[in-house]
Amino acid sequence: MFHYASDEEQFPYSFGAIDALGFPQRCALEGPDYVALPKSARALDLGCAVGRSSFELARTCQEVIGIDYSQSFVDAANHLKLNGVHTAERLDEGSTVTQIDINIDPSIDRSRVQFEQGDAQYLRSSLGKFDLVLACNLICRLPEPSLLLNRVSELLKPGGQLFITTPFTWLEAYTKRGSWLGDGAEDSFAGLRNYLEPTFTLEKSWNLPFLIREHARKYQYSVAQASRWRYINTSVELT
Repeated sequence: MFHYASDEEQFPYSFGAIDALGFPQRCALEGPDYVALPKSARALDLGCAVGRSSFELARTCQEVIGIDYSQSFVDAANHLKLNGVHTAERLDEGSTVTQIDINIDPSIDRSRVQFEQGDAQYLRSSLGKFDLVLACNLICRLPEPSLLLNRVSELLKPGGQLFITTPFTWLEAYTKRGSWLGDGAEDSFAGLRNYLEPTFTLEKSWNLPFLIREHARKYQYSVAQASRWRYINTSVELT
């Protein structure tokens, strides 16, 4: 539902919260600087869940790899890649549910996308280099976010883009307190900058709201902090 249902299926009201709909596709369409990407761009979507952002990236990028820790999410994404449609269950009220079909836009070339199970903290070494890396609402769900942040420069080509969103919802169920960014989350974004600068240059930061439906009359409204970074190759070639 969060990834693929229409705005009306998720939030059937004309007031409030409308600005927070369509979060996965907004991440893919609003986060990167597409003008700066090459025509043959490779993109990596970390924490891809069931793949909406990955498919949206394929509108522009020639190759997209989506990686998620959940095998069931990866299986669902691969089902969508193969069939272009999947059935979802929407909780309406109490035990009342509605079956809906979710569809991939037929204009998207699904063959450009591949999905695999993996841990963002311990990515396989054979992934290669990318022009764009997305990590949306991921880092505050990792046991050790520093493991990804210290590795991400190895995944990007010089001049490549890193787009991160996170509500910085630190919970010890996911991340031990000593691994929260920004001195125990006193200033998480400052902690993020400490990991990325000066290897990365911050190009833009903004607020990106998102809405999670529980049922027809209960929703979670959150605001992710979004930031786009440019990888700067600081190595100097010897002559």
